[in-house]
Amino acid sequence: MKNKIDKFDLQIMSVLAKNARVNYRQLAELLNTTRQRVARRLERLEREGTIKKYTIIPDFDKLGYLYVAIGISIKPGTSIEKIIETLKEDDDVKVIQRAIGYHQLIVHIVAPKNMKEIEKKIHELSKKVEGLEGMDMSFVTDIVKFELV
Repeated sequence: MKNKIDKFDLQIMSVLAKNARVNYRQLAELLNTTRQRVARRLERLEREGTIKKYTIIPDFDKLGYLYVAIGISIKPGTSIEKIIETLKEDDDVKVIQRAIGYHQLIVHIVAPKNMKEIEKKIHELSKKVEGLEGMDMSFVTDIVKFELV
């Protein structure tokens, strides 16, 4: 049975969302508690899946890539699970999100800055989506805020 998330858990996640490299001792100092309490809470949050991953936000422009968000609409009756499993295998697909609304999936990819390569990548991706009804693309120029908690 999952424990309820409390104010302290949210404080931990808020600090980590800003800097995932903070260690237990630093977290304890920032939150005015003990390292052991922080360790226990983080282990529980990870075990229960509340915290899924610690990550970085790269500057794709400096790396020579474009970051593209693609909204995917699929025809009714199409197996979304099968599409998700297929997209998970693509190394260029960095994020797959289920959605409710005009699009059933939002997929984030990285692609070389060359427009012909981007066109090729998007065409390859579209062939992997069985029951594709439509795709809308947005080229992300900058991540100005990325804060989940």
